[in-house]
Amino acid sequence: MRDPVRRDRFDYTLPPELIASRPPTERDGARLLVLANEGLQHRTIRDLPALLPEGALVVVNDTKVVPARLFGKKRGSGGRVELLLVRNLAANDGCERWEALGRASKALRPGTLVDIEPAGALLATIERAGDGTVDVTLTPTEGHTVASALNLVGHMPLPPYMRRDDDADDRIRYQTTFARVPGAVAAPTAGLHLSEALLEALHARGLALAHVTLHVGLGTFRPVETEDLDDHVMHAESFAVAEATALAITRARSEGRAVVAIGTTVVRTLESAADPDRPGHVLATAGDTRLLIQPGFRFRVVDHLLTNFHLPQSTLLALVSAFAGRERVLDAYAEAVKARYRFFSYGDAMLLRRGAEVAA
Repeated sequence: MRDPVRRDRFDYTLPPELIASRPPTERDGARLLVLANEGLQHRTIRDLPALLPEGALVVVNDTKVVPARLFGKKRGSGGRVELLLVRNLAANDGCERWEALGRASKALRPGTLVDIEPAGALLATIERAGDGTVDVTLTPTEGHTVASALNLVGHMPLPPYMRRDDDADDRIRYQTTFARVPGAVAAPTAGLHLSEALLEALHARGLALAHVTLHVGLGTFRPVETEDLDDHVMHAESFAVAEATALAITRARSEGRAVVAIGTTVVRTLESAADPDRPGHVLATAGDTRLLIQPGFRFRVVDHLLTNFHLPQSTLLALVSAFAGRERVLDAYAEAVKARYRFFSYGDAMLLRRGAEVAA
């Protein structure tokens, strides 16, 4: 029986002023802290192509953030309601059923109708309430689809720690340049750094690009409230690995080329799709993942990781610690705080190589 992996082992002190509430002026303008064999290096995101191994396969998450934050009024009483869509459950006859977080002055009950504002494009019907979430059916008015209505009335779901409302700039900057599959309610933030120019620079150095999809939701960002990480319940997030990506990884393995994950969502996708019979390879597959990665996890696929700085005591910090070693990672975080790096979704980034002590 192993010792518990306590959440407080992934704690650090962060001055609030280092939390980035706005993106850098230029998409590829962030700083980059590199955990190299010879120690920490202070670089920039634009150095990334030169820092990655020759011929590496770079894997990105092509999920697209939905304007998932909705405000409305209860039909009849006029009571204010806020909904945060977290997972698309089904689509039928032009409507969509979503799992959502709901907030209102009085409890939301099944059958409640909510006119989403500005009124006239979208109606929300509460179908189920309980366990901290609700199921809601979204019905667009004539002339709209659910997607077009959300684009009209929805707000970008910025994390609460930004402490501000979204604006028009977030429609662009809280979305990767390669986003193409709608479904996420939070951005795969490491991918936010990759400008068109940086993607071209990666290509110019002979680095190949492959895509996976993981629709980021509560499973990635829900706070850990249990003392032992094993007791933390991960919410399901849907993912897909295409045949072309599986074949690209197979080719990279056969040619001795590294696999680079752009973000923790890519790590969780590839490791969820790992081929149990061929270490280093993945299966072309789609489904739901509840994978929680913590120290002791045996990585099978990913060799290098580009990732932003994560919240204290979070599952994402546990993942990064499992990948590169907890003490090394926390030492790097301490250096990032000292050097005044910017933290979280719109912040700076780290580049890590899988630690020998945690290699498969």
